[in-house]
Amino acid sequence: MWTVVYMATDKETADKVADILKNEGFLVKVKEALKSKKRGCYIEILVPEAEAEEAHKIILEKNL
Repeated sequence: MWTVVYMATDKETADKVADILKNEGFLVKVKEALKSKKRGCYIEILVPEAEAEEAHKIILEKNL
């Protein structure tokens, strides 16, 4: 099962977070969660549930 570890509001940020996690050896999925004219775009970064805690630590270490 996949777990969301980060929500980005633009493609550039989503790509940056996904690339960092991939470089650390995580399996990563990027999924558009919401797109509207009023609220913009939200993109989910997902990793396998078993890796979520470690992936979240990496995100925090990189100040993302």
